Amino acid sequence: MQNLYSIAISPPDDVISSVKHMKEDLNKEVGWFNSKNSKAHITINEFKSSELQLENIKKQLTYICNGFEPVSVRMNSFGSYNNGAFYIAPDNCSKMCLKAIMKHLNNSLCIEEKKTSNDPHMSIARRLSPQALGKAKEMFNEVDFRFMCDHVVIRQFNPDIKQFEIIERFPFNNKPSYSRGTLF
Repeated sequence: MQNLYSIAISPPDDVISSVKHMKEDLNKEVGWFNSKNSKAHITINEFKSSELQLENIKKQLTYICNGFEPVSVRMNSFGSYNNGAFYIAPDNCSKMCLKAIMKHLNNSLCIEEKKTSNDPHMSIARRLSPQALGKAKEMFNEVDFRFMCDHVVIRQFNPDIKQFEIIERFPFNNKPSYSRGTLF
């Protein structure tokens, strides 16, 4: 049996709490929306996997993340996509760093079929109507979250609550792997 998983960047609890309050405030104004109950995160990819395949993916993640250096992230603006998504965006420097992490993970992980993201953002809402999106833009105009991106997580989709839940964290240890030449 295959389960649905996601690899993501998970911000600290204070950011998760702040985004939750934003979602609750928007819900009061426009009613329920997609992503309303999703905890704040930056999606790197989504994939289906068996338990056995997942163990191999975890080993790959441990190896790759071991070489990553933690990066300082600042998310300080709002944005939207044509599909009705409203999100918090990183500043240009953070965006470059996050994109590099996302690209490296997506290119390095041996996962047969995955949906990848290459635009780092933290969704507040998805599939908003044009009117609800306009309301979101009116309500939210200032944000400034700063945190260290020092790990990624694997999240498993829980069909009972229809949300992803973190099942494991993979720290960035800033220990580059050995090149083949240095082992001999």
